[in-house]
Amino acid sequence: MTVDLPTLLKTVVKAPVYVYRYAISPIIGPRCRHMPTCSQYALDAIDKNGAWFGGWLTIGRILRCHPWGSSGYDPAPDLRTQEIPFWAPWRVWRYRRSQPRCDHITS
Repeated sequence: MTVDLPTLLKTVVKAPVYVYRYAISPIIGPRCRHMPTCSQYALDAIDKNGAWFGGWLTIGRILRCHPWGSSGYDPAPDLRTQEIPFWAPWRVWRYRRSQPRCDHITS
């Protein structure tokens, strides 16, 4: 039996998200200011970008989720085409918005 290391790492990193989602979140109720929720964002980020970069994206999202932080639609970006060095994972936060912003358009 061979062990696929990337899949194993993804499973280990996603385990606390599932614990939060099914054991803690039902007790404290819905609190996320974003769509998709922070737990779904974490699962998507880890699936798309791997355990290392997906984990860093998740940390950034959790840090943004507070009363004075961002809100609204914020999907997990797909950074597989970006050349982010393994030793500088904080650079993933530059690419957190996968959709173009339309702040300059007025009615």
